Amino acid sequence: MASFYNNRFLIVFLSVVFIFSSCKDEENVAEQPKKEKIEYEIYRPSEMANFMNAMYAYNVQLKQQIIKGETPVIMPLDLMKLHSAEMSNGHARTPVWNSFVNVFIEAQQSVADTLSNVELRARYNDAINNCLACHKTECTGPIPKIKKLLIQ
Repeated sequence: MASFYNNRFLIVFLSVVFIFSSCKDEENVAEQPKKEKIEYEIYRPSEMANFMNAMYAYNVQLKQQIIKGETPVIMPLDLMKLHSAEMSNGHARTPVWNSFVNVFIEAQQSVADTLSNVELRARYNDAINNCLACHKTECTGPIPKIKKLLIQ
């Protein structure tokens, strides 16, 4: 009968050890933090930002033509899009912006004016200076990039 109690004691002891060891595993599983999926927002430039980049590329090309002594004859961009292009978040057309945009359009179109008596470099630099004047009040970020467009 003593062996029955020893076996019973052994069975109870092993059962208790098994229960406690299985509880510890559950606690470890519960303590592990859940990995959160990080979602990145992809930058999508506004219609105005795309148009400004196109104008920059055009003016880089225009600068090279003027330096080579060539006379530009066409304006491939529709500058009237400046009045309707969707602005970047946080930006709006202000009265100051509206006053600059019309002056810029005239200056940019005068660069391709073959009948003008004003030197081509001066007309081009006037257009770029109009960009700079507007960007000093409205969106200051691209000023260093725009300054590189000036012909010295």
